[in-house]
Amino acid sequence: MLRKHLTEQAAIFLSVAKWVLLSSVIGVVIGAVVTLFLKILIVGEQNRATLPFPYYYLLPIALFLTVFLIRTFAPNAEGHGTEKVIEAVHKKHGKIDVAVIPVKLFATVLTLFAGGSVGKEGPGAQIGAGTASLLSDMLHFSKEDRKKLVICGISAGFASVFGTPIAGAIFGVEVLIIGVILYDVLLPSFIAGFAAFTTAQFLGIEYTYFDIHFFQTVTLDLPLILKVVAAGIFFGIVSDLIVTAMNMTHHFIKKLSLHPYFVALLGGAVLVLLTLIFGERYLGLGLGTIKDVLTPHPYIPADVPWYAFILKTVFTSITLGVGGSGGIITPLFYIGATGGMAFAQIIGDSHVTLFAALGFVSVLAGATNAPIAATIMAVELFGLEIAHYAALSAVISFLITGHRSVFPSQILAMKKSEMLEVKVGEVIEKADVDLEEKEIGRIRDIKERLRRRREKLNEKKKRKTSALKQEKKES
Repeated sequence: MLRKHLTEQAAIFLSVAKWVLLSSVIGVVIGAVVTLFLKILIVGEQNRATLPFPYYYLLPIALFLTVFLIRTFAPNAEGHGTEKVIEAVHKKHGKIDVAVIPVKLFATVLTLFAGGSVGKEGPGAQIGAGTASLLSDMLHFSKEDRKKLVICGISAGFASVFGTPIAGAIFGVEVLIIGVILYDVLLPSFIAGFAAFTTAQFLGIEYTYFDIHFFQTVTLDLPLILKVVAAGIFFGIVSDLIVTAMNMTHHFIKKLSLHPYFVALLGGAVLVLLTLIFGERYLGLGLGTIKDVLTPHPYIPADVPWYAFILKTVFTSITLGVGGSGGIITPLFYIGATGGMAFAQIIGDSHVTLFAALGFVSVLAGATNAPIAATIMAVELFGLEIAHYAALSAVISFLITGHRSVFPSQILAMKKSEMLEVKVGEVIEKADVDLEEKEIGRIRDIKERLRRRREKLNEKKKRKTSALKQEKKES
């Protein structure tokens, strides 16, 4: 008995030591690579002013070049990054083409420099996962070990982009399978995320955190809890609209049967036209607008229209639909924060900053099916005071969104309502959702009862009418 116990403990110790070492190295390397990516983005944004014309005029050319780069050198770099990594983990044991790393980096820089409405976390995750896959191949790791390291790459990329090491680690293990957290990758993901975050900070990356308690007192009271429940439902509907808009745009462009290069040029022209009509607020990362909503100036109102979240959805759907390269999560933050502001205005509540912060994380939870990571991110970005409200809103949003996602390669391992019949184990894109047979039976029973009641009422009415006619005749 003692021998078995010692053998077990020795094996666990060696396994822990192995993954502490591997994930630390992976985290440091990914932190450095992602830092390079982020600094190139910063330099690009700072040099927009040197152009002799508005930078967004470059959108048609930039999107054309992005599509050319990806189609020519790394087709797997297409889209918003994280989706391709999830697909690689599920279908290829984490095998990612090394060409993805430079191509994704430059394609995203091109898209964002010209004002494409995308994020930086998807490329960060894909660059991190690609780096992990490359190192695994160089060191001749097994398929299972490579898969684990690539998941660490997702966590490290996410953590180093947003400065949220715990949420980044949880996101990497939560986003792959809906309803299941991969506990065997939890330790290496935590270490990789923390190592990447620390490395990025050491190399000069600065992160923005929002102390909403400074702008608004957040107390625990029943009326506010009820409003947060309503907000969670609203954010779930917004998340569903985002997924629908992305899918509809993709299918519409596919039906056009045009060459991808022409689609990119045409899409860029449409974005330029929309920008001339609605302004530059909906281009690029939109971090300025997010900051305006989450850190309001007491004397200078941020001129953010209530419909900002709708327009950002349109700009993002078009940018990604026509071939732009970049992430989807930063736009989700923008849509969530401005949607939260709109919700507070609609219900006439003074907690604008609180609802903007809740929207920031709840739309992430709904659109990506990652409520735990979203809740932890709320604590890391906004402070502990928001934790209980964020958990409530994020989980409700996650449920209301239903069985759909901005990441169609996610595996579905749960159903979100006991009233539904859902085939689990499939990618969410092919999820077959219908009412449970017993629920269908109940609905039929209700219909039958209503039919019988209608017949009785009609019969009663006929008798009454007949009686009235008889009275008239007799009189």
